[in-house]
Amino acid sequence: MFNDGNPLAEKNTRRAMALTVVMMVVEISGGWWFNSMAVLADGWHMSSHALALGLAAFAYACARRYRDDPRFAFGTWKIEILAGFTSAILLLGVAAIMAFESIVRMFRPSPIHYEQAIAIAVVGLAVNLLCAWWLRDQHHHHHGHEHGHAAHHHHHHHDLNQRSAYLHVLADAATSVLAIVALLGGLYFNASWLDPLMGIVGAVLVSVWAWGLIRQTGRVLLDAEMDAPVVAEIREAVEQGEVAAWISDLHVWQVGRGRFACAMEVVTAPGVEAEVFRRALSVHEEIVHVTVEVVASP
Repeated sequence: MFNDGNPLAEKNTRRAMALTVVMMVVEISGGWWFNSMAVLADGWHMSSHALALGLAAFAYACARRYRDDPRFAFGTWKIEILAGFTSAILLLGVAAIMAFESIVRMFRPSPIHYEQAIAIAVVGLAVNLLCAWWLRDQHHHHHGHEHGHAAHHHHHHHDLNQRSAYLHVLADAATSVLAIVALLGGLYFNASWLDPLMGIVGAVLVSVWAWGLIRQTGRVLLDAEMDAPVVAEIREAVEQGEVAAWISDLHVWQVGRGRFACAMEVVTAPGVEAEVFRRALSVHEEIVHVTVEVVASP
């Protein structure tokens, strides 16, 4: 229907998940072997990101499997959005755990095996950067018609399920960078307090990213689209078209990546058919489902 899928993103999400799981096992094993709580904690932290990537891959698979299921009136795209929202909630949980562990470590410092921890953190960073490269948003163009408001639709073409997976990987990369900085500071300057401080900084950074993703996905799930630029375009096409008319009631919601549905009541002269307004809206390729009720003006 209105979900054309994203095969490349699905493939890259699976690759990133597999690599993350391998790195998670390495970090947990290395932390246990070298008796490093910092590396062990990072390994379990990475497990949450492996779970999030698995959730994103599962959402792609479900959306593809049920794509033609008639029970989904507007297709299965919102399965991916729901997964992105869930993943963002999980990301907030990760940030809370990071903050809690950092505060505990600030008041109860424990010895750190710096050399081993730095080596594993560097490998973890490399893995995260590779996964981030796979999961970067590659949808940079607007593929619809060219008109004055085309640029405003760009954000609607983002794959929010892919973005949620990307943010998890990026969060892990950021915490790896902060961990490396903290470990180097502790190794060369005996600044052990840097470790928990960087953990708190990382938790704040991850929280900001998670909140932004919650707002984006929540907006789609709650059909909060009436302030989107496409609404003004619909009103312009109908009310400044070939016949005199005005929209007395309008509802717009997103049904796919960069695709919208709308239902409206149009007041116009007696005898004007709804097809006139459907034709006026047909130039806007992002509007894929239109319901028009025509009311004759008194």
